[in-house]
Amino acid sequence: MTAEPPGVDTVEALVEAAAAAPSLHNAQPWAFRYLRDTGVLRLYADPQRALPRTDPVDRGLRMGCGAALLNLRAAAAAAGLAPVVSLLPDPTHQDFLAEADLCGTGPPDGALAGLAPAIRRRHSSRLPFRDEAVPAAVRERLYEAAGAEGAQLSFPGAWHVRAILELVRDAEGREALDPEVRGETERWTHTDLSDAAGTADGVPGEAFGPRRRGSSATVRDFAAGRPMPGRGWATFEQEPNIALLGTAHDEPVDWLRAGQALERVLLRATTDGLVASITSQPLEWPETRWAVRDPVSAMAHVQMVIRLGYGPEGHASPRRPVAGLLDVL
Repeated sequence: MTAEPPGVDTVEALVEAAAAAPSLHNAQPWAFRYLRDTGVLRLYADPQRALPRTDPVDRGLRMGCGAALLNLRAAAAAAGLAPVVSLLPDPTHQDFLAEADLCGTGPPDGALAGLAPAIRRRHSSRLPFRDEAVPAAVRERLYEAAGAEGAQLSFPGAWHVRAILELVRDAEGREALDPEVRGETERWTHTDLSDAAGTADGVPGEAFGPRRRGSSATVRDFAAGRPMPGRGWATFEQEPNIALLGTAHDEPVDWLRAGQALERVLLRATTDGLVASITSQPLEWPETRWAVRDPVSAMAHVQMVIRLGYGPEGHASPRRPVAGLLDVL
C-alpha cells in the first residue's frame, strides 16, 4: 500500500510494461502523462497513429489502448501498487482515455500481479500450431479472465469456425480491392527483413509467419501480395482453436473494456503455456462483422477473433522507447 506518489523510475517501468500490449498493425497508438505531485498517470490516444481507413471509428485504436492499460494495471499490482482507474474521465476530450491514481491505498490485485510475468513473454505467433484441443480447465480460466474485465469469451463450434474462416477470406478479398486499406497496411508493415532492426513500430517481416498452404487460418497476411524473398509456405492446423471476445454494448468505453479483457485473456493464455494470434480482419467491415457472431450466442458485439493453441512462439515486434511515450509534469 502507498500514499506517496511513486517515483519517475517506477512510472517509467509501468509505461514500458503498458507499451508491450498488442495493437492494430502494432501502431502503438498511446501516450502517457504523469502528474508527479498527485501520482496520477494518464493515458491518451495518439491520433497520429490511427488507421482511418482500416479502423474508421477508432474501435481498434481504443482496444489497443485498453490492452496497454491492463498491462499497466498488472505491472502496478506486481510492484505493490493499487491504482484506482477511471475510464473516459473527461467526455469533452475524446483522446483522454483513462487515468490511474497510483496512490490508491487498497491491497494490490493479486490475480493481476500473477499475470505480470507474462507481459514480456506474450506476443503474436503467426506460425502453425499443433492440432491439439485446449483443455476444459484452461478454457475456464480464459472465460474467467474475460469476465473479470466485463467481457465475454466463447469458443465457437466447428460449423461456426468454418464460417469464420470463410469470413476471413472474404475480408482479405475486400482489402485487396481497396487501395486505401492496402496503403495503410503497407505503411505499418515491413516486408524487407533488413528494415526490421531500424523500426520501433509496425510489424517486421520476421513476424509475418509463413504463407498458408492448403487450409485457411485466422492469420492476417501482412504481405498482401507484395513480394517477400525467403518467405516460406506452411500447412496450418486443420481444426484451429478459435475464441471470440465480445461485449454487451459497442461504445468507446466498451472498446476500452474489451481491450483490457483481451490482454487479460492473452496473459492468462501465455501463463498457461498457450500461444496466440489475434485478428480483427472480418470485424473491420460492417458487411462481415455481424456474421462473425454466433446467432444463438448471448454475445451481442464481437470485438476480436483470437486463435489459441500449442506451438512455437512467434517473433516479437518492436516497441517504441518509453522516452517517446511519457511526459512527466
